[in-house]
Amino acid sequence: MPAPALRLAVDIGGTFTDTVLVDECGAVLASTKVLTSHHDPSEAAWDGCDQALVQAGRELREVTGFIHGTTLATNALIEKRGARVATVTTQGFRDILEIAYERRYSQYDIDLEKPDFLVPRARAFTVAERMSVAGEVLLPLDEAALPDLLAGIDASNAEAVAICLLHAYANPAHERQLRDMISAARPGLAVSISSDVSPEAREFDRLSTTVANVYIQPLMAGYLAALKARFRDGGLACPILMMTAGGGMCTLQTARRYPIRLVESGPAGGAILAAQIARECGLDDVLSFDMGGTTAKLCLIDKATPQTSRSFEIGRAARFIKGSGMPVRIPVIEMIEIGAGGGSIASVDRLGRLTVGPQSAGSDPGPVGFGRGGAEPTVTDADITLGLIRPDRFAEGRFQLDPGAASEAMMRDIGVPLGLGAQAAAAGVSAIVDESMASAARMHAVESGKDLGARTMIAFGGNGPLHAARVARSAGVNRILVPANPGVGSAVGFLFAPVAFELVRSRYSLLSSLDLAAVNELLQDMGREALEVVRQGASDAPVTTRRSAFMRYHGQGHEIEIALPEAALQASDLPALIAGFEAEYSRQFSRPVPGMEIEVLNWAVRVSTLPPSPGAPLDPLATPQSPACETVPIICDVTQAAREAAVIDRAALSPGHRIVGPALITEPQTTTYVAADFTLLVDTRGNLILTRIEGDRP
Repeated sequence: MPAPALRLAVDIGGTFTDTVLVDECGAVLASTKVLTSHHDPSEAAWDGCDQALVQAGRELREVTGFIHGTTLATNALIEKRGARVATVTTQGFRDILEIAYERRYSQYDIDLEKPDFLVPRARAFTVAERMSVAGEVLLPLDEAALPDLLAGIDASNAEAVAICLLHAYANPAHERQLRDMISAARPGLAVSISSDVSPEAREFDRLSTTVANVYIQPLMAGYLAALKARFRDGGLACPILMMTAGGGMCTLQTARRYPIRLVESGPAGGAILAAQIARECGLDDVLSFDMGGTTAKLCLIDKATPQTSRSFEIGRAARFIKGSGMPVRIPVIEMIEIGAGGGSIASVDRLGRLTVGPQSAGSDPGPVGFGRGGAEPTVTDADITLGLIRPDRFAEGRFQLDPGAASEAMMRDIGVPLGLGAQAAAAGVSAIVDESMASAARMHAVESGKDLGARTMIAFGGNGPLHAARVARSAGVNRILVPANPGVGSAVGFLFAPVAFELVRSRYSLLSSLDLAAVNELLQDMGREALEVVRQGASDAPVTTRRSAFMRYHGQGHEIEIALPEAALQASDLPALIAGFEAEYSRQFSRPVPGMEIEVLNWAVRVSTLPPSPGAPLDPLATPQSPACETVPIICDVTQAAREAAVIDRAALSPGHRIVGPALITEPQTTTYVAADFTLLVDTRGNLILTRIEGDRP
């Protein structure tokens, strides 16, 4: 009998690279967590895969599915390691990036640092042409200006060109013509056009997205080609699929064309995992909590569907202030991300305040306790000092922790300046970082008009289960679920992601005067284009199509996404669209606006393969014998006093086991901390369910 098919998922994060190997039934055969190799991220990907295959006794040639997510695109934009980009816009619109939104993101900051849009005015060029808002040619493209344009681009030493002509979303002919002319004359230049990357109204967002796309295009093309060659030479016979920010997968061909869609692909995998768990467990209201080595990500999930957005900011000058970064318009799973991870550096500022993050020790040199040259205390060092990370069970024994060094750094840099002992200093670091994450969760929920109190937190990532109870208590969440293999949760989530592609295009109309025939033709064309991309990665899988309209009251500046019927739009559908819009508007803004015209700005079509179906109901819980355990001293976060905590190997737990905190549930890549005011139950699927006890336990 042939061996079952294998699938590999690789998630390259800022500190660790996670790898998961599963069989055709979805059972995890092996998982690994290795330090990310920043000089060549594919090296850690290869090492992780090799270790996972050795653990399972399998070979790379047996793998039939390979899914990959990476932070390389995000880091290249943040660290400014992309190509030298020039822009070409319609004559008279040279300063689109300089003007931006025509406002300051912090009105009264006299030392305001402007966002970096990557292209200075000296590399901004124009060409004579003009399209109307309806896509009619008002002025033909001036082909005779090409030699002067090329001379300017050459003189600027540009390596890539972003083309964004006025109203190209309505008619891309001039952009395509100009792209072909430049590519023919300068084949070594990377060229992106806005009508391909982001065919939506609002020229600043459209140009910014196109610049970001072409900025990382040469780097990502080289990385993806090298990754493909490395694994092909190693014996991989199947295609490599890439995780996207929108929670779907795409082929390498699509990823090379639209690398901007790979931004934040790793966190998207975590949200997909949480959505799948919510679907399996029948949870309607979920808060996904993914804490890694560098950042923490939180996402609201309703009815097994992550909250989504059409916009995202990269490299904010002021990390927590909207408008201070580079905007991109791509389909993304909406989440809030803060610089709070195991590697986040703790310090005392000149005013004597304890601060944590957003700077991170990363994987090189890493926390002090890793013994790899790190000198500044981190969140992980605080957890080691508090006794919550057991040196003998950390990272599957691949390297030894140094608790003495962690405690000494905590005392030197935090304790002495604040007049505290090492453990008190570590407790302070933990309290700061946990409150930062809880505050971010509360803010995200309030901005979304949702309540955290009734939600179940699904915690994963290398540090998520360790901090979940403390964050949940502060955020007002009373129930936590820790799934199997939480330390590599995002990589596991990749395996549940559909092959998907989403298109959004602008076509303005008042709802009362909608040209139904034209809109239906547009939606059909978008559906065919999206399906063609999906078929590159899933040639014969069943697919589902979701269509929506972005609607607003006439004269307003922002839209609300409203679902459209699956069939072609009919006049009889319009009352339901109006009712749907007013209901959603009322949910977000308390009440509709009577007598206002409704207009549609954008139309969206998403084609994806079908998600996995929920698992079958399981048998009722039994009541097994309590597992054997040892106890270790920790500093209890409820009483701030020394306390004995049970240490239990997760593999020793069975459905029905109940444990009262404090306890440490250890497994190869992470530890779940059951705080003193929580109890733990192992459910029928093997998930750890932590429930808060009313009132703090002594």
